[in-house]
Amino acid sequence: MKTYVAKPAEVDKKWVLIDAKGLVVGRLATIVAMRLRGKHKATYTPHVDCGDNVIIINADKVVFTGRKWEQKAYYHHTGYPGGIKERIAKTIRDGKFPERIVEKAVERMIPRGPLGRQQMSNLRVYGGDKHPHEAQSPTVLDVGTMNTKNVRA
Repeated sequence: MKTYVAKPAEVDKKWVLIDAKGLVVGRLATIVAMRLRGKHKATYTPHVDCGDNVIIINADKVVFTGRKWEQKAYYHHTGYPGGIKERIAKTIRDGKFPERIVEKAVERMIPRGPLGRQQMSNLRVYGGDKHPHEAQSPTVLDVGTMNTKNVRA
């Protein structure tokens, strides 16, 4: 029996809509990363972008467990000596781009490299409940009902 290897032309990409209101960030990110990579499909091939296009709405209404809003820090370096910068999750949520919390969580679960960048381009995250992708007629994926731990009241 031969092993099946998907070719990029054979991949069937679907559009998936996820409402992130009240969902736990890490649990949401694992499900989204799996969808982006295509690991939920039987035709998964590691070196081919066989994942779906994912739209996340209400990304500004995600939640963390515990005291992560006050304690979780995001670091970046300016490139200069001593130039490490730190931002707390609460300041990002209250800032101009609160959807970056979800984007970073998913991005850090995708492998780095050309294929990972291509898979991340299939992710669209919006802070509000509106998105410009109605023409693609996305199917709704209810992450909250998959597991009771996915939702935090």
